[in-house]
Amino acid sequence: MLGPKTLDLIHENTTVQTIRDDLETLIMDADILEKISEKEASGKAKDIEIKIEWKLHKNKNDPRFKELGKKLEELKNKHYKNTINSIEFLKGLLEIAKETVKLEREIPAEPVDNTKEALTQLFMECKIEQTPVIVEKIVNDIDSVVKYTRFEGWQWTDTGEKEIKKALRKTLLKYKLHKDQELFDKAYEYLREHY
Repeated sequence: MLGPKTLDLIHENTTVQTIRDDLETLIMDADILEKISEKEASGKAKDIEIKIEWKLHKNKNDPRFKELGKKLEELKNKHYKNTINSIEFLKGLLEIAKETVKLEREIPAEPVDNTKEALTQLFMECKIEQTPVIVEKIVNDIDSVVKYTRFEGWQWTDTGEKEIKKALRKTLLKYKLHKDQELFDKAYEYLREHY
């Protein structure tokens, strides 16, 4: 649903030491629209827009989130065409943020063990010249090394991303798969979303 440029923008703008999931905090701040200037609204809107887009990307296969994505695009277009000012844009974003948070709460938590099944699928689809037994070993290795290396919110920090990429590359090297950039990218994207 989101193009590579948008995702790059998200990563660029969210690489800080730690980002807590404060979308809920932002939408509960009732005074946010009371005494805010156009300039402040613009900065705050950008921040909220990025957080909404990341949540929509994480749930991109859910049609309800796709609908919210359309709403967001319409709102952004209005703002870019100057039909609405930054304060109105921020107001609209807060509405979408509320719906996004509400929908996320309704999604049942995915059991962590499913992550290995999907990772296995990913490796099988990449047509590796290996037997399923070897694929299972690779997946188990990646799973355990990433679980050992990861920390809460690692996706939002430079250090976290570097460490996980290093761990993944090291594991792939062990199986002589480190030169397959497409496989590395797909596996890393998967880890980024599910671990």
